[in-house]
Amino acid sequence: MKRVAIFSVFSLAFVFAAMAQNKKEQDKKAIKDMCGCYEVSFDFAETFEYSKDTAYVPSKVKHDKGLEWVQLVDDTADKIVMQHLLIVGKPDSPHVIKHWRQDWLYENTDLYTYDVNNKWKYVQLPKEDVKGQWSQKVFQVDDSPRYEGSATWVHVDGKSSWENTTDAPLPRREYTKRSDYNVTVRTNKHAITNEGWIHDQDNNKVIRKEGQEDIVLAQEKGLNTYKKVDDTRCLAAQNWWKENHQDWALVRAKWDAVFARKSNLHLNAKVDDKPLYAHLFAKEFVKSEDNIDKIIETFIAK
Repeated sequence: MKRVAIFSVFSLAFVFAAMAQNKKEQDKKAIKDMCGCYEVSFDFAETFEYSKDTAYVPSKVKHDKGLEWVQLVDDTADKIVMQHLLIVGKPDSPHVIKHWRQDWLYENTDLYTYDVNNKWKYVQLPKEDVKGQWSQKVFQVDDSPRYEGSATWVHVDGKSSWENTTDAPLPRREYTKRSDYNVTVRTNKHAITNEGWIHDQDNNKVIRKEGQEDIVLAQEKGLNTYKKVDDTRCLAAQNWWKENHQDWALVRAKWDAVFARKSNLHLNAKVDDKPLYAHLFAKEFVKSEDNIDKIIETFIAK
């Protein structure tokens, strides 16, 4: 009887392990389904405002479109890296812009969460809190940190989605235009669709001051819709990545070394009156390991 009980326990353990592995493979497929060539629409609108200032002016409704290639950069057991590349200009003379990057890490316990004023806090989560979860790490065009959070991919009725709420800097479309708030609390939902995928957002525009409770200035709805098109339409981006991927591997490696310090991070907005991306994208900047190391270190506030 005792042998039967032990056998049953091992059998159940095997079944649960197999189910977990199958779930993980479903997760990985959903994540990698975001790769490819897409027609993208970017739509944002303020939905509610809470300012007591009668002269308050909400952000204008934004509608934009683009062609974007999502390149699979790394695909290992517990990590998937994807680089977004925008294609602009006329079809016969396209120009490629290195856009944002997203890394997905399985059961990751080490996060850099945004605080305020270009500061990120290093947070180590308990292993039990991230069991079965994937953290999404989002990076700027220069591969510096932007925001990240951990959550579980859900697969129900043939649909796959992931949702998380986390703090972030102001979005690129706002930080040169708005100074009345300094943190975006983002609820991000990624959902795979029959036509591609969507990035659904519900954002709070927050005023954060040390020692005080956050104040929600306004709320915003965002919807980025990625419609899959033939990969041949994104050949310009594919070719650009072939020519430049080794340079950007050096940049990622440097940032990985910075994150491995596992300490709070404060970045300077500019050095020599230029943001980091302006240095890295300058034609005269040689992307050697030594040069990349030096320039990124100058942006880390001591």
